Amino acid sequence: MKKSLSFTDIMALGFMTFAFFLGAGNIIFPPQAGQQAGDHLVPAMFGFLSTGVTLPLVAIIAVAVAGGWKGMTQDLPSKVATLLAVLIFIVIGPAFAAPRAGLVAYEMGVKPFIADAGQLSLTIFSIVFFGIAMFLSRSRGNLVDMVGKFLTPILFIALVVLAVSVVANPQDAIEAARGDYIDMPFLKGFVEGYNTLDAVAALLFGMVIVDAVRSKGVTDETATRKYLVMAGLIAAAGLAFVYISLFYLGATSVNIAANASNGGDILAIYVAALFGPAGQMMLSLIVLLACLTTVVGLISACSEYFSSLTSWSYEKWAMVLSVTCCVVANVGLNQLIVLSLPALFALYPIAMALVILTFIRRWLPNPALSYRVVMLVALSFSMIDAAKVAGFNVSAFRVLPLFDYGMAWLMPTFAALVVTYFVGSQKAVKQAQQEGQTV
Repeated sequence: MKKSLSFTDIMALGFMTFAFFLGAGNIIFPPQAGQQAGDHLVPAMFGFLSTGVTLPLVAIIAVAVAGGWKGMTQDLPSKVATLLAVLIFIVIGPAFAAPRAGLVAYEMGVKPFIADAGQLSLTIFSIVFFGIAMFLSRSRGNLVDMVGKFLTPILFIALVVLAVSVVANPQDAIEAARGDYIDMPFLKGFVEGYNTLDAVAALLFGMVIVDAVRSKGVTDETATRKYLVMAGLIAAAGLAFVYISLFYLGATSVNIAANASNGGDILAIYVAALFGPAGQMMLSLIVLLACLTTVVGLISACSEYFSSLTSWSYEKWAMVLSVTCCVVANVGLNQLIVLSLPALFALYPIAMALVILTFIRRWLPNPALSYRVVMLVALSFSMIDAAKVAGFNVSAFRVLPLFDYGMAWLMPTFAALVVTYFVGSQKAVKQAQQEGQTV
């Protein structure tokens, strides 16, 4: 059996991880955030990088440290851990993230070339797109070779060409910040990073990466964790490069894309200005490859997990999930984005709380108490943020710190962690004293 990976294999693994993360939200949200951030570009960008790059990397490292999802949730009731994983998989898989990636691929990569684009063209594209994704995800043993060694290098080259062109020939001057980016650009950027879904997906992509490493013959757990971290570092570097260039693109698009309705429009207008008709072809290539590789990763991760819970095989789940994504994608992009926002605001705090608990578990006097209370508090207060995004009147909770910025969960969750630490310490001391008296 092969005990280690070659440099080429490691780079391919890293590129595969990068490609899985780089999807629809990673491309369409940074340009819009950059345009609104204006001269507050730097703090806003660092906020976005915190949730779009740092958290996914930290989450992957947490998966490596814990030895997988079971290790991360060992202090939660097994049924709760399973339910949490199922909900996350449904959101990042067939319910929202995967169909959204397919829709963005259609809207930006195919629709501009169709004269009378309608529901029929969307349906045909969905069948073809998710059919290809199903084929690639079913061949899970060859994921590293197909995605890491072939698809991603093409994608990365296209992104490098775009980034260099933006820096060398910016289309506008950077102007004043707008909206929430005026007063609290970092926090606004931080919350905007939720849209990428990467911190949540990282908890589950870890399973696919581990499977890819083992398919190369690496069986040692320590080596597997090392390669998992290395793949995360390579992916984080690639994501940071993409976000910084797209933020700068957005910041220098205020006039040329003044009437753009979203980040996708900003990107399309900018690319057309830089490269002319050929620019649309390049943008289509970038979007199609980015969305396809992400969907492959999502379907693979979901299939891997669901097959471990049921009698259905990985291949059968890959087929079922691909068909489901194809059906859901036909509801349309705008409607799907609106429906997905509350789920993002509900899941991100839970994912962040779980990652933090994983790293500090060894210092917790009563891990079971801390995990259960902190996760419950994070869920409860994240639902307030989710309800606000969904349009419900939750103004009664405005007294909570950071409520206006979609982070009402942060301070209560931190307080819960501190309280359970000291309560757990007191219980541990009492238990030790009782054991001493018994002896």
